Amino acid sequence: MLKLYLGPLSLFSRKVEIALREKGIPHERAFVAFTQEKGYAPRHPAVLAANPKRQVPVLVDGDLALYDSTVILEYLDELYPDPPLYPATPQERARCRLLELDADEILFAPVRDLLFRTELPHPDPARRAAQVAAGMAAEAAVAARFAALDRGLDGRDFFCGSCLTVADIGLFMTILFTQRLLGPPLEPHPALSAWYRRLLARPAFARVAAEIAAADRELSPALARG
Repeated sequence: MLKLYLGPLSLFSRKVEIALREKGIPHERAFVAFTQEKGYAPRHPAVLAANPKRQVPVLVDGDLALYDSTVILEYLDELYPDPPLYPATPQERARCRLLELDADEILFAPVRDLLFRTELPHPDPARRAAQVAAGMAAEAAVAARFAALDRGLDGRDFFCGSCLTVADIGLFMTILFTQRLLGPPLEPHPALSAWYRRLLARPAFARVAAEIAAADRELSPALARG
């Protein structure tokens, strides 16, 4: 059976988990320790052994250990091709991969500047002011990406046509993080907002969203304070 090492608040781990559940692939989960104060320290020995980047997710299949959510998703789709999580043609698959890249590196870049909201206010007023200023700039960048993604849906139920793909999974997870970090609302972007609600209605997505909310209640009390 496949074994997934993941963090309770790891966006990239949860991408893999959604794919496993959407495909109905039996798997075992192994959560690694995490706190806001120490992060993933001390690192889990299985993660250290498998991933030179020292990060989750790590997927173990027999004597094969994989890391990086994109590599893992491609492996799962080749190993379990039904239902597919990539479109049929090379051109469509390329667009799909670019949208996943958008989620992981373009949209997520400003989201990093919102992560300070998971922590209690920094005791240094200057540091706190710098964090708040960076957060305001990040919100503007996220809102601009939301507008572009809203236009990109162009009346479709999913970003790459009529079926769910890794692009939807990646974008959902990054957008979920914008919402948990009190980022810009989705309501001004009707197509994107409706897409997000449709995915939240799917059991795999709903379970991940609920587990992250539960983990935040335990691990991120600063978010409850707004």
